Amino acid sequence: MTEEEFDAFYAAAFPRLTGQLYAFTGDHGEAQDVVQEAFVRAWDRRREFLAEGAPEAWIRTVAMRLAVSRWRRTRRWLELVRRTPPPEHTPGPDPERTALVAALRKLPEAQRMALVLHHLCDLSVEQVASETGAPVGTVKARLSRGRAALAREMATVDGEREDDRVR
Repeated sequence: MTEEEFDAFYAAAFPRLTGQLYAFTGDHGEAQDVVQEAFVRAWDRRREFLAEGAPEAWIRTVAMRLAVSRWRRTRRWLELVRRTPPPEHTPGPDPERTALVAALRKLPEAQRMALVLHHLCDLSVEQVASETGAPVGTVKARLSRGRAALAREMATVDGEREDDRVR
């Protein structure tokens, strides 16, 4: 892959991947950081990962793993520094998207990842299974349980909004 081809791929894929990782992490800045880091790693392997036939999937997988690693590191750090409150989260400009991301964050990681990959990244169940290393049946169960839990979370959010409007 030439530098120009890589630049074109970056320009086309970066916004899409950042949006997908934002849904996974709930933090737009963090999503941008992990996608950028994944592209840096891809640059060193550009000849190999293009030959694999799914460069965007490779970068998404790397970015998601980086996000999980960062989350774990941050959690450990926060446990050590409990006296200092964490910085406030700055929500995105779209209230519906913010509500969806907040509801997704309440789901278990495996369900959240399956939902994001399937519904936001438009991957088939088989592709989600391939990216996560889980059997197809497990992915289907995670999607079903995740959608049900997400519907409950969103209904709670909608119910709270209605209660706020009534007052």
